[in-house]
Amino acid sequence: MADDKKEGTLINCFFCEHFYITYERKYPYGCRAMGFKSARMPSVDVYSNSEMDCALFVRKERGHQHHD
Repeated sequence: MADDKKEGTLINCFFCEHFYITYERKYPYGCRAMGFKSARMPSVDVYSNSEMDCALFVRKERGHQHHD
């Protein structure tokens, strides 16, 4: 019987409003919505912990940037 388990995630954090670069060597990527930093894309961590794609993904408007 074939394994129907989905592998990986289709969410690309680079296109999400909540994604940011932390400039920290150990944890270079962050998610403002979920409040964490990661060595991997946040969507990959979300998927590996829940086996679901990120439910908080919000597509960025073109040319829109956060300045913290």
